[in-house]
Amino acid sequence: MAEQFGFEAALFFPTGTQSNLAALLAHCQRGEEYIVGQEAHTYKYEGGGAAVLGSIQPQPLLNQADGSIALQDIEAAIKPDDIHFARTRLIALENTIGGRVLPMSYLSEVRQLAAKHGLSVHLDGARVFNAAVKLGLPPAEVCRGLDSVSVCLSKGLGTPAGSVLCGSSALIKDAKRWRKMLGGGMRQVGILAAAGLYALEHHVQRLAEDHQNASLLAAGLAEIDGLPVEPVQTNIVYVHIDAADVVPLASYLAGRGIVASISKRTRLVTHLDVSAAQVRETVQAFKDYFSSRGQA
Repeated sequence: MAEQFGFEAALFFPTGTQSNLAALLAHCQRGEEYIVGQEAHTYKYEGGGAAVLGSIQPQPLLNQADGSIALQDIEAAIKPDDIHFARTRLIALENTIGGRVLPMSYLSEVRQLAAKHGLSVHLDGARVFNAAVKLGLPPAEVCRGLDSVSVCLSKGLGTPAGSVLCGSSALIKDAKRWRKMLGGGMRQVGILAAAGLYALEHHVQRLAEDHQNASLLAAGLAEIDGLPVEPVQTNIVYVHIDAADVVPLASYLAGRGIVASISKRTRLVTHLDVSAAQVRETVQAFKDYFSSRGQA
């Protein structure tokens, strides 16, 4: 995978959270800071691990509508060389983020900005294969010039577990020590790695099917009056549900054999185990529910 993504070395982790955490710990020393989007998984959904275990300070910034962080916001957040401030060491991005693909031109501008200020750039690439397939580019091109990337094997690729951190030999050496301290060193990992190898050989290009199914799902749901559906780029669909419908819709779908975590901003994800026929069944179930409410 290191070669596939254009890096010197790579290291297997049981989870993406641990892979991202090890990357942050390898890039930053205690008391230093990383810049990150407010919607980013590394900031919002990973338990504050970098702060708790590494004494690393996050500097969260607003994500734009396309998932990016405005370049001027990043530059303004970089701390001056002053004893009053934490040292800014890293910019952490995510691609895809909420199903949105970061433009290649934007990634290039972030790399240039980081180089200007002597910062490293880490990518939470849990779904970076989705970005690569959407862009029609090899993963190495999508990650060109980055200092590290964490790649998930168990999301779109469909393996039971596992993520891989790619970076320089020196970074991966440090990350390997952190992985041991975090409890991620597993001598039994071969069976998981085997699943990952199979997925890399067979499940990457088929991600386009997931993207097509997500578009099919979004188009079908958008036909329901009063049901806002956000634009879809890859395999994640966001649909807005009135608060009064959250609980009864979840119950109705369950009765139709569809398990969904319904909220006011519901996220629906297509993947290896979801067929076009199941998407159509789901759309019909939504339509039937809202028809009974007088909306379809």
